[in-house]
Amino acid sequence: MPPIAERLKRQLAAKGEKNAESKAYAFLNKAGVLKGSKLTPKGEKRQAMGAAGRAKDRAAKEYGGTPAGYEYDKLNNKAERKW
Repeated sequence: MPPIAERLKRQLAAKGEKNAESKAYAFLNKAGVLKGSKLTPKGEKRQAMGAAGRAKDRAAKEYGGTPAGYEYDKLNNKAERKW
């Protein structure tokens, strides 16, 4: 299991989701990160970013700016704008 899928599985399981592994695979396949159980080029890039990089990228896409303009909060796996 790729590390990005393992992390998502753990997050889903911690929230009490049943069948966390299959839901993680389904989500990542739909997002284009996995094809079956193999990483796609997009998946390899996202995995290389790490959790902080992915959180900053998500925040930049949602709120604008660049990922460098955000700080990662490890406690809640989110990024907030630097002030």
